[in-house]
Amino acid sequence: MIDPVKTYVTCDICDERKAQAGDALRVLPPVFRDFGGKTAFSGPAVTVKCFEDNTFVKAAVDSPGNGCVLVVDGGGSLRKALLGGNLGRSAEKNGWAGVVIDGCVRDVAELATYGIGIRALASMPLPTEKRNEGQRDVPVTIQGVPVRPGDWIVADADGTLVLSQPPQ
Repeated sequence: MIDPVKTYVTCDICDERKAQAGDALRVLPPVFRDFGGKTAFSGPAVTVKCFEDNTFVKAAVDSPGNGCVLVVDGGGSLRKALLGGNLGRSAEKNGWAGVVIDGCVRDVAELATYGIGIRALASMPLPTEKRNEGQRDVPVTIQGVPVRPGDWIVADADGTLVLSQPPQ
């Protein structure tokens, strides 16, 4: 059962699990910026892989999030935004705990008002194309770090963790 109120501390988890670094404990590089109204969030990963086409991102945030974290492998593209104000609002409304994007967002001022965590590399005002290209619920690689559907994402001011097992 996901506790939407529980906040985990990444430093404490790293202290407890440092011997498990590798598959059980992975840390995303410190290249992500916070864009959402919450800077600490956690939940099971739901994955999307896409490149400069947010069709699958939209489909995901338009569906029930159930306290999960959407992890988007956007290939690190800085040329188009994969999430903006409308999709951020949908993610909040549909119960997503957060969104982590290896790519860009837009409508930054609007995203900051939503009660979810949103992390991305940068902001970019240019929207994506809609080509219906991408995949959902597949293993992805975010800045060189593997993320599988069902892995646990924990984010706070110190960083973003990918865990093979939920935190205690």
